[in-house]
Parts: sequence; C-alpha cells; structure tokens
Amino acid sequence: MKLTLNVAAAALAAALVVPATQTYAAARDYISIVGSSTVYPFATVVAERFGRSTGNPTPKVESTGSGGGMKLFCSGVGAGHADITNASRRIKKSEFDKCQANGVVDIVEVLIGFDGIVLANSNKVSKMDLTRKDIFLALAKEVPAKGSNTLIANPYKTWQDVNPQLADVKIEVLGPPPTSGTRDAFAELALEGGCKKFDWIKALKKQDKSKYKKICHTIREDGAYIEAGENDNLIVQKLNANRNAMGVFGFSFLDQNSDIVQGSSIEGVAPTFETIADKSYPISRPLYFYVKKAHVDVIPGIKGFLVEFTSEKAWGSDGYLAEKGMIPLPDETRAKFAANVKALKTMTGEEGL
Repeated sequence: MKLTLNVAAAALAAALVVPATQTYAAARDYISIVGSSTVYPFATVVAERFGRSTGNPTPKVESTGSGGGMKLFCSGVGAGHADITNASRRIKKSEFDKCQANGVVDIVEVLIGFDGIVLANSNKVSKMDLTRKDIFLALAKEVPAKGSNTLIANPYKTWQDVNPQLADVKIEVLGPPPTSGTRDAFAELALEGGCKKFDWIKALKKQDKSKYKKICHTIREDGAYIEAGENDNLIVQKLNANRNAMGVFGFSFLDQNSDIVQGSSIEGVAPTFETIADKSYPISRPLYFYVKKAHVDVIPGIKGFLVEFTSEKAWGSDGYLAEKGMIPLPDETRAKFAANVKALKTMTGEEGL
C-alpha cells in the first residue's frame, strides 16, 4: 500500500509540473473570441474563412459587448479564459489595470478599421435630419431648462418638443446596454457632442470633470431610451415592426439592411462608407481587437487567425471586410498594425489610455 501511495504521489507531482502550454492545448483546441457586437460580424467572417482555408476548428466568436468582453478577457490566463476580445472602443485604463492584476500582462492591441454609429428608423417613413444637440436634448437624463443655466429632468416627449423643425413623433430609441462599446461611443460622440453646445456645461469640463461627464453621458431612464441588448439585428427587426421608433447601432448593420432601415443625417451629413472614411460624418469611431500573447503558440491557430485578419484580402481597401461595411484604415496605418501583429508587440500602459 505504501509503495502504491508513493507511486500515486509521484504521478501527481509530475502532472503538476507539466508545462502550462501542454495544459492549455489539452484543454482547448479552438480559439475563443468575445466582445463587441459591432465587431462580431467582422470577426465571424474572418473566423469562418480561417476555418475553411486552414482546416483548423473555426474560432468560437461570442457577442458579449465590449465591456463584457473586456471583463472576460481580463479575468485570467489559461484555457478557461478568452484568447481575443473585440471592442468598438479602445481599452480603458481601468480595464488594462484589471488585466495586469489578473496576470494578463502581455496584450497586443490591433486597430482594425472604423465604423459609424447611426440613429436609424424604418425606410417606410421620413428620414430624420438631426444635430448632436437634438440627440442630447432627446436622450439625456437631465437637460438645461429653457433660458436657464440649471438642469431639470428631461421633459421632452416628442422630437418636435426638442426641435420645432422635427417630426411630431414620440421619442422612442432602441439602443445597446451599458456593457456595449457602441453605447460608450454614442454617449461620448453624440450626447457629449450636443452637450458641449451649451457653453456653461462645456466650461464644467475644466471645473468639475466628473459632473460634466455625468451630465453629458447619462441617458434618460423614463422609457424614451429602451435597452435592446447586444443583438443589433434584433434592433433592426424591431424598427421594421415599429415605424415610429429609432435605433442606435453600427453602420455595418445599416449597410447590410438598407432595404429595411435608413440612417439619419447628423448635422446634414448622411452616414455612408465615404463620409465615415473621410471623417465628415460626426459620429464615427475606431474598432479594435486585443490578443492575449500568453495564449499565442499555446492555443492552436491564433497566429494563423491574426495573419488572416490582417491580410489585404480581409482588411484591405478592397477586402471582404469592407464589403461587410467596415471602413478600412489608411494604408500606412494598416501596415503599422500588421507589423505590430507580426512582432506581437505588446502594450505598455503608456499609450494614453
């Protein structure tokens, strides 16, 4: 019995010192990708092409939202944790620090392209022509009282209440939840863009940044804005059913569903491939994904997936991702990030997060 116990103990000890790479590989043979619902369709098409062309298992891509993806990605290293997270905004300093604290110390950042955020409605009704100030007044939790430098709970019920030139239609906007990068970017680019039109609020940014952000980024909770989850396709379907409603989602979903919905002009500029590319459309943002370097060469296929994603046939100006609605990066920027991917250049935390 003593001999048997010694042999068992020795076997257990040997198992515990098996290299981590073997442990990971034995536990999972496919790439795990989480994150942004906006980047999801782009990552999915790359994953499918990678699987078909290499014979590797097709990567598993989950739409968890940018914030939810970062939480999963930063929770640790090992086969039980995601390899890559997609994001429709840059990683936050707090998220980077969380990664570091959990042992996710080497992160490769990849800027993949641009996207516009649209405020769309059914193409069976009139197209809206909005300003960022209109959007702020329609959707902010608190707005300035007319003719006053004081804030009140948002009293506006219709778009015409906000701006007499707009339709006399109830404000009803379907949009993403707080875990979504689209929600973060919409608050920063659209709501804050309109919020800054009030000089006394704009001045708060230097005086009390926290108060300024609370005013400009907090969306009303009285039913005018309806959280519709991370499924942008579901929002498109609901707009088709409810012609008075508006929806917030990425340009690619507008591009793929132009037979059903139409994008509002913002400050007179319609959301198109060209206006987002030349940055004349006011509500556009960069798209990213982040790679856990510790998993490269451990989880099979990660390097090959990165090569596929950063190939000209995928993210180039005439690549298949552009056909799906992603706005390509300039040639020089693509070359820079392709080189970073090839070298697996990691973030330092000093990138201005």
